[in-house]
Amino acid sequence: MKVAMICYPTHGGSGVVATELGLELARLDHEVHFISYSAPFRLREFQQNVYYHEVEVSAYPLFKYPPYDLSLATKIVQVNKEHHLDIIHAHYAIPHATSAYLARQIMGNQHPKIITTLHGTDITLVGNDNSFFEAVKFSIEVSDGITAVSNYLAKRTKTDFLIEKDIQVIYNFIDSQKYNGAVSNCNIKRFAPHGEKIILHTSNFRKVKRLPDIVHVFQRVRKRMPCKLILVGEGPELQSTHQLVMELGISDDVLFLGTQHYMENILGCADLFLLPSDEESFGLAALEAMSCKTPVIGTQIGGITEVVDHGINGFLHPVGDIDGMAASAYKLLSNDNMLKKFKDAARLKAETAFDMQLIIPQYLEYYKKILQQNS
Repeated sequence: MKVAMICYPTHGGSGVVATELGLELARLDHEVHFISYSAPFRLREFQQNVYYHEVEVSAYPLFKYPPYDLSLATKIVQVNKEHHLDIIHAHYAIPHATSAYLARQIMGNQHPKIITTLHGTDITLVGNDNSFFEAVKFSIEVSDGITAVSNYLAKRTKTDFLIEKDIQVIYNFIDSQKYNGAVSNCNIKRFAPHGEKIILHTSNFRKVKRLPDIVHVFQRVRKRMPCKLILVGEGPELQSTHQLVMELGISDDVLFLGTQHYMENILGCADLFLLPSDEESFGLAALEAMSCKTPVIGTQIGGITEVVDHGINGFLHPVGDIDGMAASAYKLLSNDNMLKKFKDAARLKAETAFDMQLIIPQYLEYYKKILQQNS
């Protein structure tokens, strides 16, 4: 099978899932072509059956903004001419599924099937902008197959966009052999020299992640016990988060690590993961933490309720409930026996529900199903 993965190359969950899916398909002897404006960050080394095609966007004086969607469609056509693709797997409805549809129109009768995976932002944020509504709806409806990363996202897509086509739920996944909680590459004493508990958060530092809530939860826990906060990532809220930490006088106990490519090493150091987001269509960062035996404290929203089991491998609270999250964090971190139970339960959930060996076959079966459909 020849599959083109159309994805963003950045650290967001969609790029991670698309890349890991493509790499695993390549290991299973399928031919995988990544098409994006730069190489996905998890393409760390050469692998057999993996190809990367860069989308070059020309800045013509006529255009105020470079037309990425047109350049992407053109690149898809070029790759298909050379490699005769079976499937174009678009991660996000716009612009990726839109560009895939345009490419299909250019190709004529001999064209690959289009499968679109909805990861969340295209539905919950972009889709709520009325100026994009029709484009998102159209891109979903003209796809040959549609998948969503959680039941929540599938139901919301059908409701918000009045979609009648079937949406197959295929959860995000984890390589539980790599994300296994081992800390051999993590110098815990560097982060917590006196045995302090470690609280961690990683994201793209957007407003939806509620970085101020993370800082305030940590401040409340810190007043009751020694602990450290590790923040991994970069984004628009980074500077304001730095400023808040300084204003609260807790900078000695907060570490900003910036962007990190090997989170499996850092997650093994953490005792607790915070994810107090306004919106999570799945919560891949939470799953990665859980696979490394790190319980999660998050919000009772979206797909995260399908990942974290309240009172078993983490705690879920209403959005903005800083006091409640702080109380749950202290409850866990101050009771080593309870913390160990939650750590073991988090790992068990990741292994038994979301391991890649369980999820990848679901994608392969879906590919085969769509390929068997008449155009």
